[in-house]
Amino acid sequence: MCSPGSRRQQDVMRLMMSDWKVELVEDNISEFYVDFNGPKDSPYEGGVWRLHVELPEAYPYKSPSIGFVNKIFHPNVDEGSGSVCLDVINQTWSPMFDLINVFEVFLPQLLLYPNPTDPLNGDAAALLMREPTSYNSRVKDYVKRYATPGCSAASSSKASDDGSDDKMDDDGQAEDSDDGFLTSSEEEDA
Repeated sequence: MCSPGSRRQQDVMRLMMSDWKVELVEDNISEFYVDFNGPKDSPYEGGVWRLHVELPEAYPYKSPSIGFVNKIFHPNVDEGSGSVCLDVINQTWSPMFDLINVFEVFLPQLLLYPNPTDPLNGDAAALLMREPTSYNSRVKDYVKRYATPGCSAASSSKASDDGSDDKMDDDGQAEDSDDGFLTSSEEEDA
């Protein structure tokens, strides 16, 4: 059995050597960004989201914290902070899972099969349940405005050089916010 530190390093290196674009924050393997593509055959297809990932000291025994940096319209993602409500990551995490699972299985499943009965974004949940066609249109609009490669909102939503995370408001302007995601312990308290 390997130590949490070496497992963390192995998982991050494996993720970096895969097809995922990974950018370490100050060469720290416990904090990094990953560019995540929307799943094919979904309203998220064509979108690219920058995800902020933090690995707790007890990783892999505690789940990673994940937050969307650029905006996404989804019932299980807080639109303002980008925090993700994902049971597998936050509540049923197991050391058997690794970072590749998060990006190749868990997050695509979240986008393909949203759970409107346990929302972080009540507007998205209500629209999905009442008007699925309008929901898909709104998702596609957000993809176009905030997650299309090269669009000003997606490129300017990256963490700025001073280390702060700027979120985008509805007009594509930067707005100040907290770090943008829940940690495992905050999730348990909620």
